[in-house]
Amino acid sequence: MSSVDKQLEDLKATIEDELPSGISVSDVKYEGPELVVYTRDPKDFASDGDLIRKLASKLRKRITVRPDPDVLMDVEEAREKIRDVIPDDAGVTDLDFHADTGEVVIEAEKPGMVIGRHGSTLRDITKAIGWTPEVVRTPPIESSTVSNVRNFLKQEREERRDILERVGRQIHREEMADDQWVRITTLGCCREVGRASFIISTAETRVLVDCGDKPGAEGEVPYLQVPEAAPLNSIDAVVLTHAHLDHSALIPLLFKYGYDGPIYCTEPTRDLMGLLTLDYLDVAAKEGRTPPYDSEMVREAIKHCIPLEYGDVTDIAPDVKLTFHNAGHILGSAVSHFHIGDGLYNVAFSGDIHYEDTRLFNGAVNDFPRVETLVLESTYGGRNDYQTDQADSERNLLDIINDTHEQGGKVVIPAFAVGRSQEIMLVLEEAMRSGKIPRMPVHLDGMIWEATAIHTTYPEYLRDDLRDRIFHDDENPFLAEEFNHIDAGEDERQDVADGDPAIILSTSGMVTGGPIMSWLRHLGPDPDSTLVFVGYQAQGTLGRRIQNGWDEIPMNERGGRGGGRGNTLSLNMDVETVDGFSGHADRQGLENFVKTMNPRPEKVLCVHGDERSVQDLSSALYHDYNMRTFAPKNLETFRFK
Repeated sequence: MSSVDKQLEDLKATIEDELPSGISVSDVKYEGPELVVYTRDPKDFASDGDLIRKLASKLRKRITVRPDPDVLMDVEEAREKIRDVIPDDAGVTDLDFHADTGEVVIEAEKPGMVIGRHGSTLRDITKAIGWTPEVVRTPPIESSTVSNVRNFLKQEREERRDILERVGRQIHREEMADDQWVRITTLGCCREVGRASFIISTAETRVLVDCGDKPGAEGEVPYLQVPEAAPLNSIDAVVLTHAHLDHSALIPLLFKYGYDGPIYCTEPTRDLMGLLTLDYLDVAAKEGRTPPYDSEMVREAIKHCIPLEYGDVTDIAPDVKLTFHNAGHILGSAVSHFHIGDGLYNVAFSGDIHYEDTRLFNGAVNDFPRVETLVLESTYGGRNDYQTDQADSERNLLDIINDTHEQGGKVVIPAFAVGRSQEIMLVLEEAMRSGKIPRMPVHLDGMIWEATAIHTTYPEYLRDDLRDRIFHDDENPFLAEEFNHIDAGEDERQDVADGDPAIILSTSGMVTGGPIMSWLRHLGPDPDSTLVFVGYQAQGTLGRRIQNGWDEIPMNERGGRGGGRGNTLSLNMDVETVDGFSGHADRQGLENFVKTMNPRPEKVLCVHGDERSVQDLSSALYHDYNMRTFAPKNLETFRFK
C-alpha cells in the first residue's frame, strides 16, 4: 500500500470516529488540494451546518462531501425540489446534474440567494435532495469565453477528475527529502518589463510562478531551459498571478514541452488567460509569425487549472501552502503568498499591484501573518515615477475629450482589453451621466467587450460599490447605451471614422498590432482627432515610440506594423499621455505597500521594471526602511534558508 493510500485509510478512520452514529463514509479521495468524502447519508451530513467545518479544522484539509452515486434522488424529482427551495428572485437559469460525482451545478443570476446566509440555502438543498450543489453566476452580459470554458470543462469532467486525483496524490505524498532549504531563481522580468517567470525550489518541490512573453520583443522568452526549470515535467505546480500576457502568454507552451501538472490561479484569471492566449495566437498568425503553440495547448492549460479564491490557504505540495490575496491590478490578479515547510519560510510575490483603490478594484492586500522575502514589481519604481492623482487624471482626460469634441474630432484611446478599458469605461459613463462631457458613442474594439462581459461574470472580484451596481441591470454601468461593440470589422470602422465625434477604445494597449493599427490608418492623418495614452508603454513598442515623438509609422499591407513590405503613415493627430490610470502602483504606492506591511519583510527583490526603476526602488527601500534589497538580473538564484 502506498503512503497516500495509507494516509487516506487513516483519514477515513478519523472521520468515522468524529461523525455522529448513523452517518457513513463509503470512500475518501484526494482531488487536487481537496479531500472528497463520499457518504450514503448526505442529507444527515447537511443537517449539521458545523460538521464539515469541524472536520476541516480537525484534519486541516479542505473538505468536499459528495453523495455515494447509488443513493442519488431521481433527477426530475431533484429538479422540482431545488426550485421549491431556491427563492424565485435568485433567477436560476440552468440546472446541470452530474451523477458520477453527485453534484448539481446551479447557474443563477443572483448566486448569493442560492447560497443563503452562511451557506444555509445550499444545506437546505442537500437536505432536500442529497445531491451536492455547486453555484455559478449567469453572466449579465453574455460571454462566449465564460460559456466556452464552462462547456469545455463539462465535457472534460472525467479526464479532469483523473488529473485532480493524480495531483491530489502528488500534493499529499510523503516528504522524502531530509534537507530543508528555499531558493528562488529568476527566469525573466528582471531589469526589464515582461516575460515574468520564477522558480521556487525546496529540497522537495519546484514551483513555477508565471510564464509570460515580453511586449515588443518577439523571441525573448523565459529561460525555461536552465537546470532549475528543466525538465518541465519535473515541476510540481505552476502559479499564475494574473492573465496579462507578460505573465501568462507561455503557460500553454509548458504543456507542449511535457508539463502535465496543475495551474493555480483565480477563476477570472483562468477565463482571461483563455481569452488572451487565443488572441495571442490569432495576432501572431495575422502578422505572419509562427505561433509558439496551438489552441489545443490553451485547452490543456484550462483543463489543468485549479481555481482558488482570495484568502483560501491551500496545500499545493507536501511542503508548500499557497494563499492568494487581491492585488488590485486587473480582474482576478493575486498577490501570491507561499508558506514553505512547517513554519520554515514565507515568500510573497506581488505580481503586478495597485495599492490604492480604483473605480474597478479595492487596493492590493499586504496583510500577511509572516513574510521573510517579498518579490516586488517595480514598473513605476523610478525616482520620479509619481503618477497624477486619479481625480486629476480623470479631469485631464475629460478636458481632452471636450476639446477634441469641440473641434469635431475623435478621441482614440489604445487600451488593454483587460483592466484599463473597464476603468476608462466607468469614467466615461459617469462623465456623460453627470454632464461633464457630451453624450456620444463610445466604440469598443478588439476584445474589450468580451473582457467586459467576463468582468460582469465575477463582480465579487470588483470594488464593493461597483459590485452592488452590477447586481442591478438598470444600474450596471457597463450596460450604458453609449457603449457600442465594434463587431462588423473594417466597414464599421470606416463608418465611425467618417461620422460624428466619438470615443474609440481599442486594443492593443501598447500599439503592437490589432485593431488600433486600423484606427491609426483611418484617423492618424486627421489633425482634429487625438490619440490618448492611458497605460504603460514598454520600451521597444510602437506606443512608446509615438509617445516619444514618432510621427511616421511603418504600416504593412495588413494594416499591422512591421512584418513585410509596406509604407509609412503620417501621424497628424494630437498625441497626449494621461498618467494616473495605470493598473500599476506608482513609486509612492510601491513604497506604501512595503511600509505598511506588518511585520515587514527582511528581504525585497525588486523585479519587473527597467534597470533604472528597479535600482531606484531597491536603493530607496534599503535606505528608508533598512531592509536588505536586491535588483537581480535574470538567471540569478537566491538561497533564503
